[in-house]
Amino acid sequence: MDQTQRMIALLGRMRKQMNGAVAESMATHNQKYGLNYGVSIATVREIVAEEPKDYAFAKYLYTQQVRELKLAACHIADPKCLDTAEFAFWARGIVNAELAEEIAFALLSKIYDINSLMGVWCTESSEMVAYAALMAAARNERTTSEVAFIAVENAMRANPESEYIAHGVVTLLCYVASRDMSVKVGIPVVMERIAPSKVKGIVEEELSWRLA
Repeated sequence: MDQTQRMIALLGRMRKQMNGAVAESMATHNQKYGLNYGVSIATVREIVAEEPKDYAFAKYLYTQQVRELKLAACHIADPKCLDTAEFAFWARGIVNAELAEEIAFALLSKIYDINSLMGVWCTESSEMVAYAALMAAARNERTTSEVAFIAVENAMRANPESEYIAHGVVTLLCYVASRDMSVKVGIPVVMERIAPSKVKGIVEEELSWRLA
């Protein structure tokens, strides 16, 4: 089968699990897509688990304006194929928090160049793209605390009112601190360099008890 035939077959399996009520609820909460069948994340993961890794096919699915195909692409893509030259392609498709979280979990958390990703996506990109980078780094074993600190600072400055960024920052800092407790000493230094904002307030409050 060519890519179009494979896509149609995959979409057919997704449509059998469609849930209109879920799709309508997601639209109400601004998780909007061109087309949304309301298939649960767990079900999408079960379906794509039967698919082999195929980076080219994943990119083809990711360009489709269908929620379930975009989510499937995050799982089908081979992390070994995603290097710095591919960052822009994947960034363009991150349209909401759900997709940011799934691409972080399924794909970006496993790539080699996670520190480069943080450097690019937390500095120059949108709120959701930065959120995806923070959440991915919080799962990637190659994440370094030095780059994490820089990424956190840049993301907070670029998105001072974002609750998503606050969540991503807290998650990432707790992750690096769990691997190296000396990181806790550097966190207040980073926070001092950030101007007062909604995101800073949330981060400091969360960290005060999570790293106690």
